[in-house]
Amino acid sequence: MDLMYYMDKGGVIMYVLLALNIIGFTTMIIKLIQYLLAKRKASKIVSQVYDGFTVSGKEAKLALGKDILTDKMVQYERGLSTVRIIASIAPLLGLLGTVIGVLSAFEAISQQGMDDPSVFASGISLALITTVGGLIVAIPHYIGYNYLIGMLDKIEATLGREMSHRIYEEIS
Repeated sequence: MDLMYYMDKGGVIMYVLLALNIIGFTTMIIKLIQYLLAKRKASKIVSQVYDGFTVSGKEAKLALGKDILTDKMVQYERGLSTVRIIASIAPLLGLLGTVIGVLSAFEAISQQGMDDPSVFASGISLALITTVGGLIVAIPHYIGYNYLIGMLDKIEATLGREMSHRIYEEIS
């Protein structure tokens, strides 16, 4: 059995999960590339920020540098909430499919009885497929989100350290 078989059996919810998966993985790949570039170019980023300073004095430069780096980090964080939301709602969509499938199975049983198990099997199949689909989407997004947050924290620490070093280097 192939992916399209499961997509068709899972119905609309599986297509929604597929769309979310594509959006989430695209976002994670873009963020990963962006973070790897930022990590490599930390000194250049700090130099661009530092060279744009118009204030003098260590405290003023530290405060301004902190504000500018905070703004930079907000730019880097953009898009991560999408990944977090996908990780959060994918299992809920799977659960919704589960409820719909079980409901469908019970409706089939109430209409045709328990004589033929194939009557309610499609509902149970829908329930299981969407549950698995929701988890398959959620787990890598949860892992990816946490990994990217960790990378972002390291970048922020590196940029802050570079900025402080640059300011103290000038004073010395």
